[in-house]
Amino acid sequence: MAEAAAAVAPAKLGLYSYWRSSCSHRVRIALNLKGLEYEYKAYLEDKYPEHPLLPQDLKMKALNLQIASIVCSGIQPLHNLTVLRFIEKKAGTGESIPWTQQQIDRGFTAAENLVKGCAGKYATGDEVRLADVFLAPQIYAAMTRFQINMLNYPTLARLHEEYMKHPAFQAALPDRQPDAPSST
Repeated sequence: MAEAAAAVAPAKLGLYSYWRSSCSHRVRIALNLKGLEYEYKAYLEDKYPEHPLLPQDLKMKALNLQIASIVCSGIQPLHNLTVLRFIEKKAGTGESIPWTQQQIDRGFTAAENLVKGCAGKYATGDEVRLADVFLAPQIYAAMTRFQINMLNYPTLARLHEEYMKHPAFQAALPDRQPDAPSST
């Protein structure tokens, strides 16, 4: 029986990656540490062009990338527990939430100004794009973890309502994941 199991080689994992991505870098390290072989695959958008996350229009493509950049460099890092603990240590107990709220407000102000003139059903039109993939988790976390008042961001608030109706976004909610702590 053991010989039969050993004879079946495990399927090689596929890693959709970007060489400069620090997130992909971490995944590559973890796979290497576990001794798991993987096939490096170029960016997901290139491999699966159906349902594109980036529009063909260069201006709209740049807008999606700009919104993604605001989220990944100006908002998302502040959601990490290590950063929040550092703020508490340096600024004092209870200071991480107000400080993080201020930074989220700055990022949301920029994002709101970018999308308010071009948003359709979603951030940059009537199709889900990269900007939505970046905005949805940050809006969700801002509302649930950091008590951000979304009245200041009517377009982002409306987008959040649309995201919560979409099956792909619903299925990705943190509390629906198998490793999420139970509420009981």
